[in-house]
Amino acid sequence: MNSFAARAGSAVKAFAEASSDLLIQPTLRLGVTGLARSGKTVFTTALIHHLVEAHALPAFAPAHEGRLRRARLVPQPDDDIPRFPYEEHYAALTEQRLWPRSTDRISQFRLAIEYERAGSWRSGPGTLMLDVVDYPGEWLLDLALIDQTYTAWSRATIAGTRRSGRAAMAGPWLETLKGLDPLAPLDEVVAEHASTAFKTYLSALRAGPEAVATTPPGRFLMPGDLAGSPALTFAPLDRLPETLRSDSLAGLMERRFEAYKAKVVEPFFRNHFQRVDRQIVLVDVLAAVDAGPAALAELEEALDSVLLSFRIGRNTILSRLFAPRAERILFAATKADHLHQTSHDRLDALLRLLVSRAMRRTEAAGARVGTVALASVRATRETTIHDGDEKLRAVSGTPEAGETVGDDVFDGLSEAAIFPGELPQRPEAVLEGAVPPGSLRFPRFRPPLVKADALGRPGDLPQIRLDRAMQFLIGDKLA
Repeated sequence: MNSFAARAGSAVKAFAEASSDLLIQPTLRLGVTGLARSGKTVFTTALIHHLVEAHALPAFAPAHEGRLRRARLVPQPDDDIPRFPYEEHYAALTEQRLWPRSTDRISQFRLAIEYERAGSWRSGPGTLMLDVVDYPGEWLLDLALIDQTYTAWSRATIAGTRRSGRAAMAGPWLETLKGLDPLAPLDEVVAEHASTAFKTYLSALRAGPEAVATTPPGRFLMPGDLAGSPALTFAPLDRLPETLRSDSLAGLMERRFEAYKAKVVEPFFRNHFQRVDRQIVLVDVLAAVDAGPAALAELEEALDSVLLSFRIGRNTILSRLFAPRAERILFAATKADHLHQTSHDRLDALLRLLVSRAMRRTEAAGARVGTVALASVRATRETTIHDGDEKLRAVSGTPEAGETVGDDVFDGLSEAAIFPGELPQRPEAVLEGAVPPGSLRFPRFRPPLVKADALGRPGDLPQIRLDRAMQFLIGDKLA
């Protein structure tokens, strides 16, 4: 009954918002997400910058055709969501040449985009309200928990420790797990100790290959104002009986697992996620390639889980009013500037291979799915270096202080030309181990030096295919 009431409430809310949008002001809600260190904040900052400053964007039709009149930040529609701190992030990129802090909570902004229609029967000026919601991709993986029981989740999580490369990271937590009796009387101190050991394991996964494919619960490592709450103080248990007594340790863990779903996961789905019209999922494919085939397999599984979470398909008037769907989803392989352009198509092909199964399922439901290799902010330029008689296609930029390549340690001030390696022409070869772990050279580069023009206007942030992503996501709404 409660579930029905919640769905009914969501439908009423969607009806009120969509009716207002359709009758008063065209609005598009775009979700921006990605797993750890995939570049969500940089993408969102660059998106705002290029729309507001109206810089040249050859692949973004409204800008290229001169129809983009003005874009400006206006008050956001949801007063209960923090505003995306664009000004702070832009200053970090351009004044300090530092990458913005990572996304650890949901945020939002609204842009009013004024444009000229493209000579159709609806000629003349138009305005689109673009609402962008930026949120951690780990929260998406939590949506799979909604249909899971505590027992099933515990068994799946413990089984996951047997995957390649996880034994050492899981060892301390598994030792703790051995000493826990699920039938023992419930004990707050024991529950907190078990939860802390489990979170330490999750932190180790984040620091290793699982940096690109995390294990839920996603909020455990980015709790925000929920830190220390009972809803975030539980852990899997082993040797669970068929029936969990409410006065046992297992019963306590089960109750908190259900509270996590009810108080954390379901409100996110209901209030934010299911209201998204279009979505971009940013993916650090290069980190997975450099970690090896096991990490790529993890990434493929995570991306498939992400797409399964979406309510997908073509939107109609009724679906927009009562059950909004994500009608376009773009997967973007970030940090393309770490490779020479000759490998960009190979990076895109590898991403397309990783999401091919999910793409077929999604396109069958009537949604459009795309892939692109991009750099929201380009930190390098292309060059050539000589290795004896051989010319190597390289990239040049300023590595951050402390970054290393071979025996070289960088100071954060000097530029360096680096041969990163190349991706194979056949993407399947990467999954087969053609790129040995650690064989690629991907130091973390500082953001580029950006200077204001003669009139003091903000300089252009260089990018690679950000304009293509913008065209796929919102170009048709500005036609």
